[in-house]
Amino acid sequence: MIRLDTVTKSYGAAPVVRDVSLSVPEGCLYGLIGPGASGKSVLLKLVAGLVTPERGRVVIDGTDLASLSDLELQQFRARFGMLFQNNALFDYLTVGENIAFPMRRLTSWSEDEIRARVADRLRAVSLPGFEDRLCAGLSGGQKKRVGVARATVIASAAIVLYDEPAAGLDPVTSQRIFELLREEQRASGTTVVMVSSDLDRMLSVTDRVGMMHRGALVFDGTTEEARASSDPLVRQFVHGLVAGPL
Repeated sequence: MIRLDTVTKSYGAAPVVRDVSLSVPEGCLYGLIGPGASGKSVLLKLVAGLVTPERGRVVIDGTDLASLSDLELQQFRARFGMLFQNNALFDYLTVGENIAFPMRRLTSWSEDEIRARVADRLRAVSLPGFEDRLCAGLSGGQKKRVGVARATVIASAAIVLYDEPAAGLDPVTSQRIFELLREEQRASGTTVVMVSSDLDRMLSVTDRVGMMHRGALVFDGTTEEARASSDPLVRQFVHGLVAGPL
């Protein structure tokens, strides 16, 4: 389980995340929604232990991340898969080397097993045969799909975090990516937290939803509850209503 207890994170004088308390049950696919600059990506980084809150606690499976040393935190992150908003690919490596990177660092698999897994992930994201291409020469949408392949390449990851997994993709490929992420999550029982601006497609696969607004968590509930919410902020955002600025 992922639990945040009154977590606050600031950059400069203004808090980007304000007193957020949130629980994500084990095996849940949780979607974070909200306007731009509302704190969603920072919240993901807090969960991953990439940034540290100045107040509150981030607790993963009973472990308070603040209690870990740098080495212990690095080892703890081995249970995470993460897709960053900017993909965070190594442009000087090939597609295959990028996807194989976490397997070579975190597993004892043979090179044959690694190559087979890389090929499987590339087929899943509609990039078969891309192993030897350099990431520097890929389009934005292709880089996003390589990032998804790398984030899901270790099937044993207990928690996977996705920051805009479908950004820059056409509608058909976007739908395929969301279906792939849902299939992976169901097959493995992984706990997933996902940020996406593609609300319709993301809400078609989530179990629960949280809405961030100006750094605060203003809604937390099931996807059905989000769609039926009478809260003006939630209704405006989920249903795309034009009712003044968020």
